[in-house]
Amino acid sequence: MFRFSFSVIGLFLMLPLWAQTVTVQKQTAKIRSEEATGFGTELTGRKEAIADAWSRFLKDIGKTKVTGGEYQPITEPVVDGTVYEEAILYATINGTDEKTKVWLGLLEGEWKVNDIEIVNKELEQMVYRFGVKFYRDQIQLQIDEAERAVEAVEKQAQRLASESKTLSSKLTNNEQQKVQLQNALKENELEHLVLEQKIINNKKSQDSLAQTTLQVKKMVEIHKERQRKVN
Repeated sequence: MFRFSFSVIGLFLMLPLWAQTVTVQKQTAKIRSEEATGFGTELTGRKEAIADAWSRFLKDIGKTKVTGGEYQPITEPVVDGTVYEEAILYATINGTDEKTKVWLGLLEGEWKVNDIEIVNKELEQMVYRFGVKFYRDQIQLQIDEAERAVEAVEKQAQRLASESKTLSSKLTNNEQQKVQLQNALKENELEHLVLEQKIINNKKSQDSLAQTTLQVKKMVEIHKERQRKVN
């Protein structure tokens, strides 16, 4: 019980105790020798987990294509509820298992001039919302794990409480049986003494009866002798 509880406490102590803050920065990138504008944020967490979340996020905003290049194109993107059928967004991700940076941007030449400013503002918010959602989802996983740990501890506590009641009941029964056995032992000892005394008395009675039998037999012989002398 104690080892399990300490391991759970140790798990919580290993988790970060501060709230992560998502900071989005405007960043440019080179795509096919052209300068693309966009927004990026650096997140703390396993790169694999961030990459999975980023992939799902990109699929929600448009049609993704795997090109093998550094930047992944997203066709027919949906930005703030508007579908831009002729435009393309570009996304990338890179980093390590400690820090991973995601970036989302566009080539202005592929967009209508009137849309660029509006879309750029929304891209910043999209990257920000992704970062916030990722952190919240990761914390939710930790919450779920902690709740499962709490549930496991509570179940173990319930089992121990139930076991304690069972053991207390068995101890009470055992103590009652002990008293009964002690009383039975005392009764047995008394009965033993009584039986020994009865055996002694019985032996004395047998001896006395044997003497009486001899005397009676002698009397019978005397009477028979007297009977023979009658003439």
